[in-house]
Amino acid sequence: MAKEIPQTEKHIFQKFDDDLSNLVNKLLEMGGLVEKQLSDATTALIEMDTELALAVIANEEQVDDFDIEIDKLCVRLIAMRQPTASDLRLVLGVGKSVQDLERIGDEADKIAKLTISIAEESNSPSSIGRAKIRYISQYVADKLRQVLDAYGRLDADLSLTIVRREKIVDEEQKSAIRELVTYMMEDPRSISAVLSVMWALRSLERVADHVENMAEHLIYTVKGVDVRHATLKEVKKQFRDS
Repeated sequence: MAKEIPQTEKHIFQKFDDDLSNLVNKLLEMGGLVEKQLSDATTALIEMDTELALAVIANEEQVDDFDIEIDKLCVRLIAMRQPTASDLRLVLGVGKSVQDLERIGDEADKIAKLTISIAEESNSPSSIGRAKIRYISQYVADKLRQVLDAYGRLDADLSLTIVRREKIVDEEQKSAIRELVTYMMEDPRSISAVLSVMWALRSLERVADHVENMAEHLIYTVKGVDVRHATLKEVKKQFRDS
């Protein structure tokens, strides 16, 4: 059943409300697919499961199809309904968040391809960076799940906790790179595999950035304030004033 999107006021035409609800539901459906892509890609990397990695690569086209479909829905809504105020912000916010979801899908695809590359290195142990990848990927997956939940409820307060996330991903990535460089120096045969793991960690960092972008888009949608370049203190003040 389609989820009803919270509205401050109902429109005269029920069809418009239905169109807006359908738009957000499409976003959530795409988000569910991207969540699975990311989960499967990181699982494939941790477990060196090349079959699962190949499945992620094969499913990338579905993410692109959602991107195109939702973009067309946004254009049609703007052209036919000429939304204003919060309705216009909702349509634009969904359009921007879909772009971030598509790029998260791209990063999952990269991780899957890196898994295959590492697996082809016969002298590369599969345990390289496994603990760090597991921790960072779980953290990022939790944040992605939260921002999708926030979109489902148009919850700006939940988005705020994401948009000003702790620098866990950045710190863990730096720690992992230090360990990987040491590993590479001790065993030059592992250089190719270690570099692939570093690229995978970089992809997870980019996913975290895209999730934060989505949270910022939702805050703008609900509150009408742009927090992209604001400090945490400024964001809280904008929340109080909005």
